[in-house]
Amino acid sequence: MTSNLPSPQPGPQPTPSDTPTRAGISWPLVAGLASMALLWPLTGLTGIGGAGAPRALAIVALTAVVWIGVVGFGRVPRPVLTLTMTGLASGVVALLVSTLFGGVGLGGEGAAAWTAVPALAMDAGWGALAGVVALGVQKARGGAR
Repeated sequence: MTSNLPSPQPGPQPTPSDTPTRAGISWPLVAGLASMALLWPLTGLTGIGGAGAPRALAIVALTAVVWIGVVGFGRVPRPVLTLTMTGLASGVVALLVSTLFGGVGLGGEGAAAWTAVPALAMDAGWGALAGVVALGVQKARGGAR
């Protein structure tokens, strides 16, 4: 018996390489970059960098240069989202260290618990700003994804 149905037309079938894919976030990279939040307590314990504003500015500048350099020159996919999540994770690390070991912050003297949410939002915002700069570095190098 033969069927009156048309036979399927041969043609190119989509392959996985033909479909666009969006790379996800590299969580080990986020964790590694967020660990730079430990510079603040480590420099405080060791006395490196002095105290106050000069130490804080040096740590912020060093962190920004490393984040932007690694993500921008490393051609990391989704740089804005990656560094936004890095900023958020960095804030979480800082809050945990402050809570566990005291000092100024959530678990220490002088700060109320409600300040955690704005602090985390600010950390995520700084990460997003660094991500925009890293994206600019990627585009300038011709490697934006």
